Amino acid sequence: MTPTTLTPAPVKPPVKKVSRLTDPAVGVWLAAAVVTLLGWLVVTLDGGSFLTQANITGILQNSVALGLVAVGQSAVILTGSLDLSVAYLIGLGTLVAAETMENGGVLTAILAVLALSAAVGLANGLVVTGLKVNAFIATLGTAFILRGWIEDNYTGPAGKVSAGFQRLGYDRIGPLPVSLFLLAAVAAAVWLLTRRTRLGHHMYATGGDEHAARLSGVRTRRTVVAAHVLCSLCVGAAALFLAARLGAGAPWAGTEARYDLESIAAVVLGGTVLAGGRGGVAGTLGGVLVLAVLDSVFNQLSVDPFFKNVVRGVVIIAAVALYARRGARRPA
Repeated sequence: MTPTTLTPAPVKPPVKKVSRLTDPAVGVWLAAAVVTLLGWLVVTLDGGSFLTQANITGILQNSVALGLVAVGQSAVILTGSLDLSVAYLIGLGTLVAAETMENGGVLTAILAVLALSAAVGLANGLVVTGLKVNAFIATLGTAFILRGWIEDNYTGPAGKVSAGFQRLGYDRIGPLPVSLFLLAAVAAAVWLLTRRTRLGHHMYATGGDEHAARLSGVRTRRTVVAAHVLCSLCVGAAALFLAARLGAGAPWAGTEARYDLESIAAVVLGGTVLAGGRGGVAGTLGGVLVLAVLDSVFNQLSVDPFFKNVVRGVVIIAAVALYARRGARRPA
């Protein structure tokens, strides 16, 4: 009887646990807390008051429009695409909302803005996927089309928003603006869609490796189109909010606030990779809060606008460099 040779079981290498602190979403919220603390300290030393109810309410209210656009932008960036038409779509959306409310009802205006937004998003998605045009060029072209329409038909504010709808822009529940609940609802819906649905998993897969996702059976074209439509619907919600705030349609409501670049900056600050496949809504909201707090501090200190942009640029570059170093050290 020959003795059997026992081969030892392969030893698995120890798995390193990844700390929650290395999660970009957690990091950006911690950064928002640090920026708030430093802002309070600097403003207090300058003789002002920062953490007052009025100022906190203002920061939250100023975060709503950018937050809505950035949430939509994060969804489309997750697929490896981009949308530069959001600023002009906001302007046109406010005009459609105000003119429709002046001649019809609030519900009709809401449906009209959302239908316009969905159509623009669908067009962007079809150009990117069907004509194989780079998303940067495709959405920039859409932006020029919308700009031409606005400049040809409007020279200033138009229409009138009903008094009841304007309450969305100004009413509060305690220190919390009512519009903040709109942002929370939209962000929760997009988070659930990206994290808990098949479409959301396909968005991450498409952004991570489109070729591999296609070989795995993911309909990547439909996924990118759906992401563009979702982004534009979020932009439509931002246009409705700004129409409520302004009381009329404002052709340049989106471009003057630079929501196209600001939304991308918030997404990047939140840890979403521009190449797609990593990131999410939670980090994006943290990035929006960081930018809103910085704006509030700069306004209270009466900082020169040029210096504002310098600081914001440094913050964005530093955040992306930090994320890149963490990603390089992360084990496969």
